[in-house]
Formats: sequence, structure tokens, C-alpha cells
Amino acid sequence: MSTFQELGVIPEIQQAIVELGFEQPMPVQTEVIPQLLANTRDIIALAQTGTGKTAAFGIPIIQKINIKQLSPQTLILCPTRELCLQIAGDLTDYSTYVDDIKILPVYGGSSIESQIRTLKRGVHIIVATPGRLIDLIKRKTVSLADVHTVVLDEADEMLNMGFSENIDEILSYLPEERSMLLFSATMPKEIEKITRKYMKNPMEITIGRKNEGAQNVRHLYFMVHAKDKYLALKRIVDYYPNIYGIIFCRTRKETQEIADKLLQDGYDADSLHGDLSQAQRDLVMAKFRNHNLQLLVATDVAARGLDVDDVTHILNYGLPDDFEVYTHRSGRTGRAGKTGTSISIIHTKEKGKIAQIEKLINKQFEKREIPKGDVICEKQLFNFVDKIEKVKVNEAEIALLLPSIFRKLEWLEKEDIIKRIVSLEFNRLIEYYQQAEEIEEPQEYLSRRGRDESRTKRGERQENGSRKAEKGYARLFINVGKMDNVNPATLMGFINDNVKGKVPIGRIDLLKSFSFFEVPEEVANKVVNSFRGMYIEDRKLIVQWAQEAEKSGNWKAKPEFAGKKQKNKKRY
Repeated sequence: MSTFQELGVIPEIQQAIVELGFEQPMPVQTEVIPQLLANTRDIIALAQTGTGKTAAFGIPIIQKINIKQLSPQTLILCPTRELCLQIAGDLTDYSTYVDDIKILPVYGGSSIESQIRTLKRGVHIIVATPGRLIDLIKRKTVSLADVHTVVLDEADEMLNMGFSENIDEILSYLPEERSMLLFSATMPKEIEKITRKYMKNPMEITIGRKNEGAQNVRHLYFMVHAKDKYLALKRIVDYYPNIYGIIFCRTRKETQEIADKLLQDGYDADSLHGDLSQAQRDLVMAKFRNHNLQLLVATDVAARGLDVDDVTHILNYGLPDDFEVYTHRSGRTGRAGKTGTSISIIHTKEKGKIAQIEKLINKQFEKREIPKGDVICEKQLFNFVDKIEKVKVNEAEIALLLPSIFRKLEWLEKEDIIKRIVSLEFNRLIEYYQQAEEIEEPQEYLSRRGRDESRTKRGERQENGSRKAEKGYARLFINVGKMDNVNPATLMGFINDNVKGKVPIGRIDLLKSFSFFEVPEEVANKVVNSFRGMYIEDRKLIVQWAQEAEKSGNWKAKPEFAGKKQKNKKRY
């Protein structure tokens, strides 16, 4: 294995990275550093988050800076404020013993005036988010004329966040003769377009396979009914007593609701989503990085740029529609040579996504059963006992207190003391699982042939609304279906956009011209009433109980159109 000295890294940087704990170069560093030091050619590096990418481009960038030329020579673009600050901080650490190097993070959410003042004094390296950099360019407070190296870090994330046009605009201000380094965890088509447009015969370096998940991550999934997802989440968290994880949710509202429920149930949890102010985001991130939070509940957008090495578990509260997003989620654990676990809580309709993600990441998921209450309690107890065994006793600090404690407890036998300690710590947990019902695992879908035979035997399953809803849920009819380009995600969004308050959606059956969906019984009438008198274009929208639809024949009818426009109609 190469050393940093053998890669050509100068002593000043070697001294800094040794003090930071760097021992041997990681694979991406071994591949990238010599190329950047020896050449000015374009490079595409495909590697997961946490594989040492920042040092791979940061070390040679620092080494190649001309300190005497006080103007921006390297530009690093990244998707989020958090990642911008992190990269700038890492580069500062690597350059501790490089005299007079100036590194400036440029991002929104902080004073643009202070950034302008620093630019006027002169900088060598700019680390920027696209929006703020364009603002500075248009104010003519920054010149990119002397930039010889541009880095796009987490390029796929920037494109996912809609920065494609911004990147095009920024690159138009750069000299034609410059090298471009593109770092990405995945290689979507949009990245390929950038490489064709802006890179000249780029060298491609791939650590692992393209789009492959992190090597040190196990992938598990638990299948439950939609109504049981939160109960399953609690059991999974309890089953891993030392969990330090991120729970990914699909929407801001769901993120906040799950975080609030976890807090109410006594967990160290908080939320991270787009409705938070920058100050709130910074506070949550600081708590999580300092391990003052056990669980961070986040949306995918809010978690971009989040870089924490010790995350033990990623919990997917449902799978993303874009499977490459799963790669980013799971890549936030199992970092820096450590192992990690990515857990997905899914319902039967998401089973097909598992196979597609397995193909993308080239790894197999393990199916697990929801842990039983007695197993969870046993695991928690043994973990507690293990901590007692390993705790370091500071004899000097407690010496004066021990005689009084011994006198206080001398009437108790050893067994009594142990029982009381355990009861003090775990009475609530044990009582909860003694009273909790076990979570029923849903039946997986039959094969296609089996479904066809099943429909033949009991045609009502898909041909009308008489299929029995899950316990506690009501089955509703809506006169939109596949011919309207409706899918489960758009239908769920449509319902929640038009019904006040969050509506949990259970099973959805999409047919050609109509659909059935299930909601909790207590909100079913509210959902039906919310859509009364609503039209989509000139089409009258019908939402009613499935039994009523069957009696009225609506489930047989073709979509109803109102013809001429009428007054006083609600419209979507």
C-alpha cells in the first residue's frame, strides 16, 4: 500500500494530515492524488460519500496553489451550506502548516457583505454553493478569470436539487483552459451530459462499481401494514440499543410528525427539513454531530451535505421513488472503514422496489421479521448489564460517598439491588411490551398467475369495491385511474393537498378509469366531504365510500364529464 509521501504529498501537508489521524491513503486518494499533482487533465471520480473524496481533491489543490498570486485559483462547487462549510473546514485543517493560504466558504444564509469584504482582501480557494456564487458574480465582486481548477463535489446531488442551469452559468465565467474534477456517488444521465459538454477526454476513476452501494453496509427490510409503520419503527429502534441513526421520510410534514412522536415516546430525536430556519437547522445539526441526539429524522433534501462518520443505522420510513436516492441515504453509514446498516420499513406494494434497488447497488437485502417484545427487552437488559460491566470507576471521586451509600443499602441483598437497578431503568419498557400486541406481517402479493386465478375465483377483489379494508380503515372510491396518469404517489399527494390535516393512506388499488384507496375510519367522512363539488378541468370528481360506489354503479361507469363549464365549481 502506498503512503502519502509516495503519492507526492509535501511534508507540510503530511504533518497536518498525520495529526488529523490519517495513516494510509484510502483507495480514492491513491487513485486521484497522483493524477491531480502530475496532470491538469479532467477527471471523473465515482465514489461513495465517506470514502475520503475531500482529501483526494483537497490535498493536491492546496499543494498546487501559488500563494504569491492572491486571486481565486480553485473553485469548489457543492450543493449545500453544510457541505460547503465542511469542505472549507477540511481544507483549512489540511493546510495548517501551509503559510498564508486563504480559503473562503461562500454560501447563502449568512452575510454577503462579510463575504465580499473577504474577497476584496484576496483568496486562493473558493468553496461555494451555486446560488450565492452567482449573486457575487452578478455584483462583480468576484472574478474567476484566474481559476485553473474547478471541482464539482456531489455533482449528482446538485443536479437533483435543480442546480443544472446555475452550473452552466458559473462554468461560462471560467477560462477555457482549466481542469475540471467531477466527484459523484452515482452516474445519472444528467452527469454524462455535463461531462460531454464541459470535459475534454476525462479520465474516469471508479471506486467499486458505478452506482454501487457502500461496501460496509448491510441492507435489511421489514414488511408491515401501512398503519403499523410507526410501531415497527419504535421496535426496530428499541432492538438496537446503541443506535445512532438517521430516519429518512418522504415529506416535511411526515418528518416533523415522526420526530414529534419519537420525542413524546421518550427518544432523543429531532427533525431536519426545509421548513426550519437556518438557525434551527444549525442547532439540530450541532446536536446530532455532538451525539446529543440519538435519532435525526430528515427529508432527503435537508440531509444533503450531512457528513457524520459514526452513523450506525439508516432507517428508510418508506423507499424513495428515485432509487439513486437510496444509494445516497445508505451511503451515510458504513463510512471511514466502519460497518453500518440500512433498514427499510415497507408495505407489500413496495416489495418490487427492493428488487430494483438490489440490481442498482449490486447487493442483496435481507428480509427480517419485526422483533418480538420479549426479545427487545432481553437485548436492552443485556446491553445495560454490559455497560455496567465496562463502566470505568473513578475511585478517588466517589471514595468519600461510598461509606454512606453502603450504609444506606446494607439491608438489601445483592440480588435485590440488581432487581431494583433493572426495574428503575426498564420498568416503562417492560410494561409497554407486555401490553403491546405483536405486529402482524402482511401477506406478500401472489404471483401474477396466482393473482389472475384469485380474481377469477373472487372477482370482487379488483372488479368492485367490496374488498374488505384493513382493520381500522375505510375503503373509498375515486373516479380517476391509470388512464389519467395517476400513480400511488400522485394520488396520495392529491388527497393530502385537498384534505385539511395529514391523512394516512393505506392500500391503493389503481384500475383503468377509477381507483380505491383506504384511510383511517375516523377521517373517511372528512375525506369524502373535502372533494364534494370539485372538478378537474370539466370533469366532476367523485369520491365516496366503496360500498356506495358499488350500489350506484359508479365503479362500472366511464369517467363523467360535465360538458359546459358551470359557475361556482371548486377546481383542483
